[in-house]
Amino acid sequence: EEKALAAPAHGRASSLLGRLFNAKLSNPFRRQNGFLVIDIGSSSVKLAEVHHGPSGPRLTALGTTPLPPTVIQSNVIQDEGPVVEAIRRLMASTGAQVKQAITAVPGPAVIVKKVILPAQAGSAVEAAVLAEAGQLIPDSLDNVNLDYQVIDWIEAGNKMEVLVVAVKRDIINSYTETIRAAGLDPVLCDVDYFALENMFELNYDLPEGRPVALVNVGARYSSINILKDGRSTFTGDVPVGGAEFTDALTRQLGVSPEHAETLKLGRPAGGVDVAAAEAVLGSVTEFIVEEIQRALSFFWTAATDEPLGGVFLSGGTARAVGLSNELKQRLDCPVEVADPFRRIALGSGVDRELIEANGPALAVTVGLATRRPGDK
Repeated sequence: EEKALAAPAHGRASSLLGRLFNAKLSNPFRRQNGFLVIDIGSSSVKLAEVHHGPSGPRLTALGTTPLPPTVIQSNVIQDEGPVVEAIRRLMASTGAQVKQAITAVPGPAVIVKKVILPAQAGSAVEAAVLAEAGQLIPDSLDNVNLDYQVIDWIEAGNKMEVLVVAVKRDIINSYTETIRAAGLDPVLCDVDYFALENMFELNYDLPEGRPVALVNVGARYSSINILKDGRSTFTGDVPVGGAEFTDALTRQLGVSPEHAETLKLGRPAGGVDVAAAEAVLGSVTEFIVEEIQRALSFFWTAATDEPLGGVFLSGGTARAVGLSNELKQRLDCPVEVADPFRRIALGSGVDRELIEANGPALAVTVGLATRRPGDK
């Protein structure tokens, strides 16, 4: 019934959930001068206005604003009011004018599977994927949005490797309906795993033959995408993130969440000195590193003898004191905090101080900026 084939966002990275959701949301081919990225996370909304030219995407507006911690529950926007207000506030403060919007759903909400199927073409591919998806997805296909992409041909072209992605419709709808309520027109929905991949490939040259782990440490979870030879070989997530620091400070030191945010920046607050906060922060850093290491060990080193060639950290917690150094020691490979803005053009109105302060936290936002309404 539904055509579900998407193509690389800018030549190499697989960005799924494109044409299918375009068809369901609005007409993606209407000409428009630019589009918006609306990146709705568990702790904040990020907005970017993007224009594409011969040299790639160019940001002309950029902003971020916090969200209450209870707005998103179980990967669904439960209370759209604060999100709608945040989007409208960002539109006003950044001066963004365009209405077509691209967004993403969180990785933990998505089922990602690779399957091997007999080589086929045309509508037969779709039929084979739907038949296989019925066995892979623990829900009725009537309740999910499904997309797929053929990523490789194997056994002398007699078989094909297919990446299948599925997400419940109520999750997708909670994001698109919220964006509509803010007066915008959602035209494409991606997954944060693949947006992270697009951000990396926009800004970095892939090391030939060496697997690289992209780890985005968000507020409530950390997403992982392992790339090998320009292809995503594993995606997953760990249920730990930057909120662990705030929770630990408030629980162990009795400070308010607002004072905890100040302590995380290395400044005294709420009658607590920096030394006391550092002891708590250090234990949380060790816990997060252990969880990330365990996930990488289980999903990568347990499946192959090949060592990781490096790790690129992003997310709001990527710069946490000691995080990259501790992870480097545990994994015995280079660990670098990613710079999502290395190779992206910025308009004169973009706040450079915002980028300096929050660059790694905007990795998914930049990855979404590589997409275009009408990608297929």
